[in-house]
Amino acid sequence: MRGKAAGKALLQLNTIKLNTVLFAENQQAFIDEVLPHELAHLITHQVFGRVRPHGKEWQYVMAKVFGIKPERTHTMDISSVQGKTFEYQCGCRSYPLSIRRHNKVQREESQYTCRSCGNGLAFTGKQLS
Repeated sequence: MRGKAAGKALLQLNTIKLNTVLFAENQQAFIDEVLPHELAHLITHQVFGRVRPHGKEWQYVMAKVFGIKPERTHTMDISSVQGKTFEYQCGCRSYPLSIRRHNKVQREESQYTCRSCGNGLAFTGKQLS
C-alpha cells in the first residue's frame, strides 16, 4: 500500500493490506490500533454481511471484541508518505490539496468549498511539497 492509509481490509479475500512505510515507522501503533481496526472490518463482514464501513456493527466489534475506542482514522505522522500538495485559498484561510484533488480541479471534474466561509477554493499557484 502507498499513500496516507495505514491499512485496508479486503473483505472478499478476507485479507489485510498494510502500508509498509508507515508500519516500519509506527510498529506499536499498528499492533495496538491498525491491525485491530482492519481485523474488525473482516469480522464485521463475516458476521453481519454488507454494512457501512464504520457503522454501528464495526464500532461494536471494536469496542466489545478488542476493547478499543472505535476511531475511523489514525494519528500517525504521514510526512514520509504524503505526496505533493498544492495551496488553495478561500475567503478566510488556505488549504493544502493532494495532487489527486488538485488534478481534478484542473480538469474541471471537481470544485471544493470552504466549510467555514462557504467560498470556493482557488489555486494560489504554489506547490507546497
